[in-house]
Amino acid sequence: MTFENARTSYRRAETNKQIEIEDPHEMIGVTLRELERALRILANAQEGKLPLPANYLNRAFTAIYILQSSLDFERGGEIATNLFQVYEFCRLQVVDAFARKPEAKLAASADHIASLMAAWQQMSVRVKQT
Repeated sequence: MTFENARTSYRRAETNKQIEIEDPHEMIGVTLRELERALRILANAQEGKLPLPANYLNRAFTAIYILQSSLDFERGGEIATNLFQVYEFCRLQVVDAFARKPEAKLAASADHIASLMAAWQQMSVRVKQT
C-alpha cells in the first residue's frame, strides 16, 4: 500500500466515523475535544507557514457553532456569557487565520479550550459521584 493509498483510507475511515452520544454532558465534552484538536492542527500549520487544512477549519467552525448554540443564557447566567465570549474569541481567531492574518491566535485559542475541557471533565467526575 502506498502512502497516498494509506492516507486516502484513513481519511475515508475518519469521514465515515460517526459518534453516537446520548448524554448531553458527554456531547459537550466530545465537541470541546474536537475543537481543541482542530485548533491545535490549525495552529501547527500556521506556525509552520503551511496552508491551513480546510477540513479542520470547517471542524473548528462547526464545533464553535455547536458550543455557542448549546448555551442556556437564562439558566447559565454569567457563566454562559463568559463561555460564549471564549467561543467567540476562538471563532474570530479562526476567521483571522482563514483570512491569512498572521496575528491569528490559534494556539492561544486551543489553550483556552483545553482549560475549559479540563474543567468540564472535573465537573463530569463530580456529577457521576453524586
